Amino acid sequence: MTPMPATAAVRVRRAELSDLDDLVALEESSFATDRLSREQYRRHLDSETAQVLVASANHRRFLGTAVVFFRKGSKVARLYSIATHAEARGKGVGSALLEASEQLAKRRGCKVLRLEVRTDNAVAIRLYERLGYDRIGRYARYYGDGADAWRYEKKVG
Repeated sequence: MTPMPATAAVRVRRAELSDLDDLVALEESSFATDRLSREQYRRHLDSETAQVLVASANHRRFLGTAVVFFRKGSKVARLYSIATHAEARGKGVGSALLEASEQLAKRRGCKVLRLEVRTDNAVAIRLYERLGYDRIGRYARYYGDGADAWRYEKKVG
């Protein structure tokens, strides 16, 4: 792919079944462990308790994705996963996906959006903190490869 201009307007929409191959490919290229499977994505695309978002810009229909979970009766939404293509990093795609996830959580009546991030993922941590997320905890050996996680949250409603 050719490089994406920094000024591209990022649009976020709900993922569709036609996005399934792109979702799985990005998942496999972004994460070494703890990946969502094709079947899990298929279930989430048609779920009341999950929403899969896709970011696009400048005629590129798939630059990144976010998966948000909701629990019935809970005011807390969970950003389960967020990933962007390498050429889209630093171009506002992650920020747009986070902002869309926050708005989605708010529309669903949630007051808080929470997430976990590897303690060694400095780029993602900077993004979350820049966008107003507060660190609220640490999980030892949270990921499948034994890595620790920070837990963050942001009030959205």
